[in-house]
Amino acid sequence: MNQFKLFCQLIISGSICVGAAKAQDLSNKNNSSEPVRIVVTATREAKAQSEVSETVGVLEEEEIEFISPSHPSEALNRIPGVHVNNLGGEGHMTSIRQPITTSGVYLYLEDGVPTRPTGLFNHNALYEINVPQAERLEVIKGPGSALYGSDSIGGVINSITRPAPREAELELNPEFGSYGWKRLLSTVGAPITDDSGFRLDLNLTDNDGYRESSDYSRYSGTLRFDGAISSETKFKTILSLTEVDQNGVSTLQEDDYRNNPQKNIYRNDIARREVESVRASTEFAYEPDSTNLYTLTPFVRDNQMDLMPFWMLPYDPNLYTTKFHSFGMMAKYRRKIDSIDGEFITGLDIDHSPSQYLEKRISLITNSEGLITDYLLTGRTNYDFDADQTSISPYIHTDWQAAKKVRLDAGLRYDYFTVDYKDNLGSDVPEQQFGFGGFNHLRPDSQTISYDQFSPKLGAIYELGLSHDAFANYRHSFRTPSVGQLFRSGSSVDSADLSPVKTNSFEIGLRGASKNWLNYELTVYHQIIEDDIVSYIDNLSGDRRVTNAGETEHQGIEIGLSGNIFQSWSYALAWAFTNQEYNDFTAVYGFPAKEINYAGNKVAQAPRRLGNTTIRYRPNFIPDTTLELEWEHLGDYYTDETNTQEYSGHDLLNFRTAYQYSRDLEIYGRIMNITDELYSTQTSNQVGSSAVEYRPGLPRTYYAGIRLKF
Repeated sequence: MNQFKLFCQLIISGSICVGAAKAQDLSNKNNSSEPVRIVVTATREAKAQSEVSETVGVLEEEEIEFISPSHPSEALNRIPGVHVNNLGGEGHMTSIRQPITTSGVYLYLEDGVPTRPTGLFNHNALYEINVPQAERLEVIKGPGSALYGSDSIGGVINSITRPAPREAELELNPEFGSYGWKRLLSTVGAPITDDSGFRLDLNLTDNDGYRESSDYSRYSGTLRFDGAISSETKFKTILSLTEVDQNGVSTLQEDDYRNNPQKNIYRNDIARREVESVRASTEFAYEPDSTNLYTLTPFVRDNQMDLMPFWMLPYDPNLYTTKFHSFGMMAKYRRKIDSIDGEFITGLDIDHSPSQYLEKRISLITNSEGLITDYLLTGRTNYDFDADQTSISPYIHTDWQAAKKVRLDAGLRYDYFTVDYKDNLGSDVPEQQFGFGGFNHLRPDSQTISYDQFSPKLGAIYELGLSHDAFANYRHSFRTPSVGQLFRSGSSVDSADLSPVKTNSFEIGLRGASKNWLNYELTVYHQIIEDDIVSYIDNLSGDRRVTNAGETEHQGIEIGLSGNIFQSWSYALAWAFTNQEYNDFTAVYGFPAKEINYAGNKVAQAPRRLGNTTIRYRPNFIPDTTLELEWEHLGDYYTDETNTQEYSGHDLLNFRTAYQYSRDLEIYGRIMNITDELYSTQTSNQVGSSAVEYRPGLPRTYYAGIRLKF
């Protein structure tokens, strides 16, 4: 709480006094009667979606406010091909053209700035972003464009903050719900001068949790200044702070899952997670004329997480702390070229992030009921190392009108990444332990590792008619091995020899709009991931090793439809059908260790279908009222790599309503999981084990709130 208190004191004292550029108006329309859908993530500035050759899903502020998401999944799962699950609190795993995974295959941004550095991916990264108060959410599905580097294999998720208001405003949004849910969203903003203003968003959340001992709290704030130095130079400054305190929840065996889903074997902060995250950035935009635009965005990050990893408690219980401090800069130059109705973009991203990792071994205390109630430090330090990361990434991008109906784009990015690793433990600390409860903690020697990678991108758009077009693209992306994979070796030998994982993606699609009754997008994609990290047993030495030898194939169809039915009814459909397979993938499991190859099997925890359908009704006989029924569908998937057991999937129904009592007062409510369906947000089992583990989702849950504007 110390950083949050300091944040509030800085605001109250007025000691933060930096400005930012006024937000661009995203409601522009072309000369036809069809509205232009604007996206900003593809090229880091506002652009018509019809001029972007990749698939970008968008949620606007009005939609986010109506959804009022208590978890990021409630908003993002409305985008075709996107699935975010709920692991408790705001914990989550994501599936976008990939399985439900903790792997670093997604890039999370806030106003275009990565929230975390390469090599320190966190699959829960959305809890460091204030999703319910975002102005818009954008998702690039598949690899990012040439403007983005490592980790953007499955997709890029960009949360865009709300700009300063043009006149003074104050909003209060208290909300209450089942299982002790309490949340206050508040906003205050005002002009400072004719050319500047500020907005402060606060998100204060507390929740007892559905499952036993699963309470969760979050305190976050986003302070944004918008301003202008001159008519040519504008800037925006964003300061974001988040503190999360979350108790761990255990997986359940089938009997408890079906008969006692509230059970949690972790008590008294076992498997807890405590996060403190601070980010600050200022974007300067200099536009001397209608042709040229220069932007410079320096940024800093400070992040600390204390975690007792629940997945390691059964075999290697520990408590670890990760810290990183980042200093970086994003520079970009864009030039419009009227002769080819196009533009040229070049830029340079620099990120320097010193990080620390400290892990201590613990022993667990279990009571007679099998509940883990406490822990003791054993006195052993498993790992203590520094890993200072630096990345330098120049890129170019261009697009142009190649023919009357054909628009082309191309880009190339070069990423150079280096990490300076230092083992802080002395040689007297043993790496191997023997006897009951012993577990290897091998440590690479101190060293410097570097990678470099070129990432090309090609795209084409063909205009089929007014507001209708076809598009296609090829994109290459990669992800560097994480710091944990490289240096937190466990029992694996030579983990520091790993190389980046690479992917090649091909995509074709159709999209368009017909008046107000139909907006559509149909996308077919094919993606190959190579050099994935796999485990194997060295036949000569008997050592367990990791190497880049895995290959998986991911392909599917995504369908998005939306529009109005008559005057009072509207609809939205977001569906995806996927097929994900192992082409070659070897792993080690069991004790004593065994080796198995999954070639030809389906990828574990890769749902075959993702669906979200909403019907919205605004009855004429109850003015200013909105009613919505939502159907969420998650298809079946194999729970492990051997494809011997399955989760059958689930279907959920949700209901939302809102009543605009006056311009300044809105009353709303929602019922999640109307039918009280028993379902699991993640279902898995260890290879070689028949014991399937479940994570129960929320039963029928009620929420109600009011929005006050002054």
